[in-house]
Amino acid sequence: MLVNVTVRDREGKFVPGLKPENFTILEDNKPQKIVSFDVENVDKLPALDVAQAKPLPDAATGESKPALSATDAAAQFKDRRLIILFFDLSAMEPDEIDHAVTSAEHYLDAQMAPADLVSIVSLGSSLLVNQDFTTDRTLLKKQLDEFSSGSGQGFEEGTTGTTEGTPDTGQPFTADDTEYNIFNTDRRLEALRSVAEKLAYVQQKKSLIYFSSGMDRTGIENQSELRAAVNAAVRSNLAIYTMDMRGLQALVAGGEAQNASLRGVSAYSGQSTLNALNSNFTTQETLVTLASDTGGRAFLDSNDFSKIFTGVQQDTSTYYLIGYHSTNLARDGRYRRIVVKSSVPGVKIDYRRGYYAPADYQHATKDDRERQLEEELASELPATDLPLYLGVSYFRLEGNKFFVPISLVVPGSQIPFVRSSDHDKATLDVIGMVLDNQHHPLNRIRDTVKLAVSTSTEVQTKNVQYDTGMSLLSGKYHLKFVVRENQTGRMGSFETDIEVPELKAQPLKMSSVVLASQIQGAKVKKSQDLNPLVHGGSEIIPNITHVFSATQHLLLYYEVYDPARPAVADSARGTDSGRNKDDKTGIRLLSNVAFFQGKVKAYESSLMELTELNARERKAAVFQLDVPLTSLRPGFYTCQVNVIDDAGGHFLFPRLALLIRQEAPTGAVKATQ
Repeated sequence: MLVNVTVRDREGKFVPGLKPENFTILEDNKPQKIVSFDVENVDKLPALDVAQAKPLPDAATGESKPALSATDAAAQFKDRRLIILFFDLSAMEPDEIDHAVTSAEHYLDAQMAPADLVSIVSLGSSLLVNQDFTTDRTLLKKQLDEFSSGSGQGFEEGTTGTTEGTPDTGQPFTADDTEYNIFNTDRRLEALRSVAEKLAYVQQKKSLIYFSSGMDRTGIENQSELRAAVNAAVRSNLAIYTMDMRGLQALVAGGEAQNASLRGVSAYSGQSTLNALNSNFTTQETLVTLASDTGGRAFLDSNDFSKIFTGVQQDTSTYYLIGYHSTNLARDGRYRRIVVKSSVPGVKIDYRRGYYAPADYQHATKDDRERQLEEELASELPATDLPLYLGVSYFRLEGNKFFVPISLVVPGSQIPFVRSSDHDKATLDVIGMVLDNQHHPLNRIRDTVKLAVSTSTEVQTKNVQYDTGMSLLSGKYHLKFVVRENQTGRMGSFETDIEVPELKAQPLKMSSVVLASQIQGAKVKKSQDLNPLVHGGSEIIPNITHVFSATQHLLLYYEVYDPARPAVADSARGTDSGRNKDDKTGIRLLSNVAFFQGKVKAYESSLMELTELNARERKAAVFQLDVPLTSLRPGFYTCQVNVIDDAGGHFLFPRLALLIRQEAPTGAVKATQ
């Protein structure tokens, strides 16, 4: 743990020449051993200017540069003042962006010291490193010039659904944007946390100046992300200085002149003014929390925006950098108070007052665990601690609407069980998302499944399978699922692109082919109501690994839609000319399955013939073949499904790979919810 300590005498001047033995550090009233000690003095003129340092991701490509070693970083940034100018364009109105840019330009022209290494970061539609650390004013001003009043995505906080005390714009409906506000605040906090984590390997104190127009926090919903951002900043020795670019505001009773009259009676009772004061306070309270908990300062209700730069320079001019290893090794996530004392009498000591300890999975709160899942779902990098496999298929419901069954498989040997009563128990958290081809979210799945077996050895050689599904229209989609086992917190993710075909133009319309070896009783669930694999109280469990044993039966399930009907001459129809087009004798579908090893056919089943639609509500002919595998030797096979529409003269031959083992293969234990 690193602690920045500033020691001043009665006149406010820095006290130099102190040694480690002049300090005592207490954590929760327990003395700690000082293991590192350094003095940072940025008042000394650096020997060389720095054209551009690269501790942050590349501004153009977003790719991270190889991190410096701790020794190299300490040498490169020794006696430097590291300042990040963070422009939150998503939280400022155009005039506020202009004020922020003007104040930053004034700092570069009149206040920037030779020791200052400055970086520019912005958050608009995405987080960008506009300029990495440099002493070059020209590069910095070039980036600031690109921030115009039209470059931001600034907006006010959304409404909360109530009309009382809001401007009467004539709109008949006031939306409730509470969920959006929660997401927007989380997004800003995540951006701050991301910057802090990128700078963790630089030991020197870093100062981040956060330009915004406040940050509203909705109860406990944003508390988890706020704590994560503060913890990341503390671990990275990053102090956040917050600046409210709204400046000194005059809150007018009844609202400002450019706004419509207020609805309700709030304007006459004084409640509207109180609401405005409370709203202003809550948006500033989060800024104060970010600053105070990270060792920075909040600059509010002032039109002199240069004060924040002066404050940063004063706080980081000269300080002692003290490091220690905490004697409290518990990873419980609790807040730990730090006290720094000096043997020098009559001095004032400034330092960060504490930090939140890291927490392992067992000590994580419910909110932290949920945030962990959401972060992994949004991450561009896969989680590989827990092996995860995914399989999808599609079956037409009507028109171009399909039901898409989704199966997730986790090897049973990877799931730790806990003995409880007479059962071994475990739980898995599942979260998933479906995006369209424009990367817009269409559907989400969030579930917790429970496993209870008489002995965990039952699943050690099997797979644990979770089945769900959803209805989708024809088109291209992207799926991502994350599964976490809740004993150690290990996670696995799987993402893939899928295409639900447009069948209208196809002469022979066919579903996916599902391979299975298990059929079990089905529970009635809304998500499975439309699932063709659930029928008559039974459910076909897809085998997504396509691994079977020679002693098993291979079940194949697939459907054919709108098969052709033979043309019949009017003279031959007679009195049957008005017969329904779904006449049972009007179709003739033939199907079987063949197994190939290379170009050699090893086995072929007998033909199955359908002369009627056996799923008439979906205009589908359902094939369910049962093939014993005892006649096939162990090995790899290509399974070819032959489908012939005899009336229409069309045919399809979809192929799938499978493996037949001599010993019993890994089976599937159905996960229950």
